[in-house]
Amino acid sequence: MTQRPGPASQKTVAQIWEERYRSSEQVFSGEPNSVLVTEVTGLAPGQALDVGCGEGADALWLARHGWHVTAVDVSLTALQRAAAADVTGRVAWARADLTTTPPPARSFDLVSVQYFPLPHQPGHTALRSLLAAVAPGGTLLVVSHDPADLAPRPGFDPGDYYQPDDIARLLDQDWTVLINESRPRNAPAPAGTHHTRDTILRARRLR
Repeated sequence: MTQRPGPASQKTVAQIWEERYRSSEQVFSGEPNSVLVTEVTGLAPGQALDVGCGEGADALWLARHGWHVTAVDVSLTALQRAAAADVTGRVAWARADLTTTPPPARSFDLVSVQYFPLPHQPGHTALRSLLAAVAPGGTLLVVSHDPADLAPRPGFDPGDYYQPDDIARLLDQDWTVLINESRPRNAPAPAGTHHTRDTILRARRLR
């Protein structure tokens, strides 16, 4: 998946993404994000929240590996495509904007945030709601393109959005940071982009 466009025009984020999905029969590769596979393999399956699930590749991979998944996106078209491919019965597909609608607190053994552009907010309201969704003992996994590979463009300024390291600095004594690093991509960059590295935060909630 690639970095999502920012809300630069008068269109809402939901409208932008609905138009993008409707413009193509398939936007993304259909394969799960490789960092998700690497970091989640070996974790005991439980309840997972897939933030910005798109056409569902990550959620479906998790479901096939024993997780019960709540998969959330703002695009109805993307969710319909994802649900059509779901033969597991282990995914709840939900249309919502998690930047404004908080998920249930302390409910998920995994909160996966893959290349999701969460904008900076006063008081970090939306971010704190995502952190609060992780159950004690659960895992937060945040993945983004390395800022060195991102350049401002009309409608998108990477400085307007949280990077994994920003989030790591906000974690308190209730968390332990397991991974906070940049590493070379082990999968091809999304079409039309030149991303060479990912930034990754993996943290466990202690209590």
